[in-house]
Amino acid sequence: MGKKTDRFPNARQYRDRHGKVRWRYRCKGFSAELGSDWGSEDFTRRYADAVNREKSKAGAGASRSVPGTLDWLVAKFYTLHFPTIEDSTKKDYRACIEPFRLAHGHKRVSHMQRRHVIEIKAKMASTPQQANKTLKRLSQLMDLAIDLELRADNPVQGVKLFPTNPEGYHTWDEGEISRFYEVHRMGTLPHLVMTLMLYTGAAKCDAVRLGRSNIRDGRLTYRRRKTKKNPDGFEVSIPIHPYLAETLGHLRADAFTFLETRYAKARSEKSLGGDMRKWCDEAGLPNCTAHGLRKAICRRIAEIENDVFKVMAVSGHKDIKQAQKYIEAFGRKSKADAAIASLPSGANGEQKLTNHPARFVKKKGK
Repeated sequence: MGKKTDRFPNARQYRDRHGKVRWRYRCKGFSAELGSDWGSEDFTRRYADAVNREKSKAGAGASRSVPGTLDWLVAKFYTLHFPTIEDSTKKDYRACIEPFRLAHGHKRVSHMQRRHVIEIKAKMASTPQQANKTLKRLSQLMDLAIDLELRADNPVQGVKLFPTNPEGYHTWDEGEISRFYEVHRMGTLPHLVMTLMLYTGAAKCDAVRLGRSNIRDGRLTYRRRKTKKNPDGFEVSIPIHPYLAETLGHLRADAFTFLETRYAKARSEKSLGGDMRKWCDEAGLPNCTAHGLRKAICRRIAEIENDVFKVMAVSGHKDIKQAQKYIEAFGRKSKADAAIASLPSGANGEQKLTNHPARFVKKKGK
């Protein structure tokens, strides 16, 4: 029986008062009954709902357990894919998939055509970024449908995404960083959050978990949650900047995490984002966000070092293409500075250049 749980993580068997074997899902304080028929369509559906932190009753939503429907495909997708990704990513996936599932879950996977995908996209024109995310998740579902031999093609392929801002979140500039520090001084929580994220490049989900246990031999070491389950993900290990060290010096020696609440509890990623929004507004920085600080340290490295691998070493990016964007966007300034500085000065400088045009050569052979 133990091996069966590998297929359904966090599902555990027990015996009811009649001695019958049943299954229950338990994870981080949430539990849901899965029934007694391990691996059945109803079991799979209820497990998918449990992963989504929803409880379903036996026999409820029978149409969702009909093989070949979009509901059934979504349940399969959750079961197969969700064990490999982090909770924050699951939340993003569900935000795209569940509205689509609610509207079209009863329909047959094999009946979906390209025109249907275009219609779904058109109805979401007012929220282009969310529409693009939905199309990406829908494409993943159709790829799974091909693997399960429910259809031979992916109707989402070839459907163009809405044009959106390629820059994404605003990257803090030096003026905005200075303004934030003017309003939020050393020793305050806003100053601590700002400094921790700006001098580590940690994302919100990582920043709220960092503490003194991550300090080893004067370095801050952690593995990014986003890539923790990815075998290609790597450990981030960076020296602690003197200004960050000074800021951390204001914390209690026994602090649970750097950003713990006043009740010595771990701060949530959601509350950190909301607090940062409030602190930025107080400083008159409406375009600045917590995620923009991660981009700010990448900008600084790109401007000063112009080295994509140095950006990756600090940010923890596993995709060089993502890190290269910072070099292309911000490394040009340092390149331009170096290029102009290398140019000769005045008439004397021009004489140092080689390969003068023939009409200017004073002596043969030169």
